[in-house]
Amino acid sequence: MKHTLSVLVEDESGALSRISGLFARRGFNIESLAVGPAERKGISRLTMVVDGDAHTVEQMTKQLDKLINVLGVIDLSTIPAVERELMLLKVAAPAANRSAILDLAQVFRANVVDVADDALTLEVVGDPGKLVALEQVMKAYGILEIARTGRISLERASGVNTAYLKTTSSEKRVPA
Repeated sequence: MKHTLSVLVEDESGALSRISGLFARRGFNIESLAVGPAERKGISRLTMVVDGDAHTVEQMTKQLDKLINVLGVIDLSTIPAVERELMLLKVAAPAANRSAILDLAQVFRANVVDVADDALTLEVVGDPGKLVALEQVMKAYGILEIARTGRISLERASGVNTAYLKTTSSEKRVPA
């Protein structure tokens, strides 16, 4: 199972190296890593996506907590959280396909950030599933380049678990 870990660290030289080294020494792959300033000056938030069972991730969380400069670790996979990614997608867009590509971009609420004679660059923000879905439909037109930020995530202040709401609302629907 994929786990999203949110790690608060002091902005110190070598902090990221120590964290990634901890994972590498244990043969653990970090699928996604996003780092940026947190809410307080001198503190950064690392958001990591790792694959592993609950016990393994719990052990890694305990190891992270022991590292110098680490102020806190939360496994956001077990609590309601908001997750987003940013993707830039350059797709082949000759005149014959351009309007179809623009229609699809609108469906996914993607922004056109660059236009050339034979290509469009789209910017899309959303949950990882949305990005994968856009990538799948754009494959038919020819993807030229992709850049993704990696997942960022915060605990939901409301405590509302939208994943749970999606399953319960779909169960209430009765087929016609």
